[in-house]
Amino acid sequence: MKAGASEGEVSPLAASLGARCPRCGRGRLFAGFLSVVERCDVCGLDLRAQDSGDGPVAFIILIVGFVVVGAALFVEVRWGWPVWLHLLVWLPLAAALCLGLMRPLKAALIALQYRHRRDTLGG
Repeated sequence: MKAGASEGEVSPLAASLGARCPRCGRGRLFAGFLSVVERCDVCGLDLRAQDSGDGPVAFIILIVGFVVVGAALFVEVRWGWPVWLHLLVWLPLAAALCLGLMRPLKAALIALQYRHRRDTLGG
């Protein structure tokens, strides 16, 4: 059943937010910060072939850039902060947003790959 979700199928959104296995939704997806486990410890899905590439990073750069640059421009026009204050506020915020979005977006891309290319991923 490739088109649409069947009963008992894990939602890619739920799997990505919990960083869980895209098949069962219970096993861990990551062994470290961004290292994908070789096999799901619950259902045994082989995850070694999962390669999200640079996809999550491209989305993160666009999202964080839009938010941070937009906010910095608004603050500059409205209050005219000095450059040192912009650096003090926006650089750590950009770094925190990038790191915070990295795992969920990588997990989302892996879950969507599993959902839509099931025949080639051992599902």
